[in-house]
Amino acid sequence: MARNNTITLYDLQLSTGATISPFVWATKYALKHKGFDIDVVPGGFTGVLERTGGQTERLPAIVDDGEWVLDSWTIVEYLDQKYPDRPALIPHPSVAAQLRVLDAWFWRVATSPWMRCYCADYRDLSLPQDHEYVTRTREAIIGMKLEDRQAGREDRLPGISAELEPLRLALREFPWLGGETPNYADYRILGSVLFTASVCRIPALAEDDPLRDWIERCRDLYDGLGRHPGLNQLYGLQPREDQPEPFQKVQGAGGIHKRNSGPQSTRSESETIGKGLTKS
Repeated sequence: MARNNTITLYDLQLSTGATISPFVWATKYALKHKGFDIDVVPGGFTGVLERTGGQTERLPAIVDDGEWVLDSWTIVEYLDQKYPDRPALIPHPSVAAQLRVLDAWFWRVATSPWMRCYCADYRDLSLPQDHEYVTRTREAIIGMKLEDRQAGREDRLPGISAELEPLRLALREFPWLGGETPNYADYRILGSVLFTASVCRIPALAEDDPLRDWIERCRDLYDGLGRHPGLNQLYGLQPREDQPEPFQKVQGAGGIHKRNSGPQSTRSESETIGKGLTKS
């Protein structure tokens, strides 16, 4: 049982003090969701093995009254199993299965592309002693110099934003990805958004992006956990006329919608389909 209701978390931070890892961000929210206070052990990319007494080279890691738990997903499973009397992070096995799909999709369309758009900023904002490590490891992953990979991001950012339409669709119908209340689905996706905010020296999302309401409500949770002063401005992306819209302005195209209430509600769509058939 957590002593004094406190669990120790090993953080991964930038020179601004902001958390850099999407996985650590998600773990912070998971601990707060369970009602725990967090004893944060600060630090950057280098020296993790020494900082954790040889327990791990990767973060997040938590210590619960002497018990070490590694890996963000394992931590969530541990918290739900150890503390079933507290609010569930994964309230049903179906949520775990669906979240794995959601997480894999978001990582492919947003987290990884955003990382490539801000990879040099990521290095420059890291702790001075971490610069060489970040450069060497991230260039090995990316396959080119960080400055070269980051170049031209203004051309890519609107398209990345446009790919997030399934998330906007879900959050039009529900206040949280967890439905009526947030759960680990919200925290997992938010972790990547806050990772981006920690490094985005130019905005990633439009000023009026519909996702803004959900993001800001998430940031307000747990006494403003997501409002670290080291985070950058997410909003203000302004695409050129020749670039895709950063989000879909017209609702109701694709996906599950409550839109068929009789012939009158579908007439316009039927007329459009009819014109297409005539032309063909």
